[in-house]
Amino acid sequence: MQDLKNFIAARVAKELKDGDVVNLGIGLPTLVPNHLGADVNLILQSENGFVGLGNTPAEGEEDMDITNAGGKPAGIIPGGAFFDSATSFLIIRGGHVDATILGALQVDEKGNIANWIIPGKMVPGMGGAMDLVVGAKKVIVAMEHTNKGKHKILKECELPLTAQGVVDLIVTEMGVMEVTDEGLLLTEYNPEFTVEQIKEATGCPLVISENLKQMAV
Repeated sequence: MQDLKNFIAARVAKELKDGDVVNLGIGLPTLVPNHLGADVNLILQSENGFVGLGNTPAEGEEDMDITNAGGKPAGIIPGGAFFDSATSFLIIRGGHVDATILGALQVDEKGNIANWIIPGKMVPGMGGAMDLVVGAKKVIVAMEHTNKGKHKILKECELPLTAQGVVDLIVTEMGVMEVTDEGLLLTEYNPEFTVEQIKEATGCPLVISENLKQMAV
């Protein structure tokens, strides 16, 4: 299989439409813009205070006054704007973000997400995730299906929650799952895995869609 993170990012990119205002979490989600179609132009918003994130600058051309929410160098497109964090969170809390894409430590069948702390370990922390998963119109979790063989998709999250019942879609290297009232609905699968292998790698029951199809990337 191609690089797992880029495989996942390429599938997530198909969920986005031209003109969408999108917030990207740190890590894997930042790869999504690299896989957008030529006819899809996003307005990327960052909770540290700007809209219009551009491509990552080439080495040696970074401006450390322009960084994404993870503190990494970022570019800004013509027409982009900087503002204070209060304005940034007004955009988020006001429902103006069409989609947020973020990673997770754990997700469960009820759409609960835990992505900010592992007790006793150093991790990046909450950041703007608590506001984003509540304020964005669509919440997409992009992550590897397991962590060294340990389930990350569970019947019930075991780690402290970021928010309850907010996740709409989970995309991993194994498949695409929608959060429904009946549980997690497997709508797409990676043909490199069998449905049984996907079930075994998932810590809760999966509902298999009648229209199950191969992942399109």
